[in-house]
Amino acid sequence: MNYTNLFTLLDGNILIITINREQRLNALNKQTIIELEDVIKNAQTQADIRAIIITGAGNKAFVSGADIKEFIGLSDSEGRALATFGQNAFNSIETSIKPILAAVNGYALGGGCELAMACHLRIASDNAIFGQPEVKLGIIAGYGGTQRLIHYIGKAKAMELHMTGRNINSAEALYLGLVNYVVPQSQLLNKSKELLNEIIINSPKSIEGIIKSINSYFESNNSGFNNEIEEFGKCFLTNDSKEGVSAFLEKRKPNFTGN
Repeated sequence: MNYTNLFTLLDGNILIITINREQRLNALNKQTIIELEDVIKNAQTQADIRAIIITGAGNKAFVSGADIKEFIGLSDSEGRALATFGQNAFNSIETSIKPILAAVNGYALGGGCELAMACHLRIASDNAIFGQPEVKLGIIAGYGGTQRLIHYIGKAKAMELHMTGRNINSAEALYLGLVNYVVPQSQLLNKSKELLNEIIINSPKSIEGIIKSINSYFESNNSGFNNEIEEFGKCFLTNDSKEGVSAFLEKRKPNFTGN
């Protein structure tokens, strides 16, 4: 199937999905998320696909974030719907029965960091940058970022990164346990394929069982994800969210008032 914002390539038994919006630093708009969910869903039933790599076009960004233009004028109900839409798509990645690896080549911010965290494995290039800077827009992460970051780096550091909006480089991401490996950018895809080829020589049913079993550790209930949807929606009732989005698009510092 042909996609507008994705390029797909089957390399042996590994499907490589490239988010192909390089001119927008591969920002995630709704169309891209729809296409991602579709290609992941289709891959589940194709026997010749044993593993998947998700990466971004070019050498500057994996995914620089959500497409902020799509946030303009959202109501609280529209904000909740957007978060539900994003979470559902990323949940389909996390629950894929075939291992999915994020090859993070550059910026992985906001929705990009959330996308990387939804994958089962992450390998970062040495120029990769991770962060959840939504607070600087007067909103919060909405695609599962408040929940998954805790799983990887713990509550205290997750609180710090979400509340400050500070970015971290690949070395710190490795130290915190957010990524599995860091390699020079020129070696990123080769290392990603090397790791997946080591995995897919094993029983597909065993791999499926491992994914389901490890995911189940975090599935006692969905209250955290549901709370994120509600709080994300509430952000769009505030003047601060309108100011944050406008300031971002106008390339200026926001003036938050707490209203």
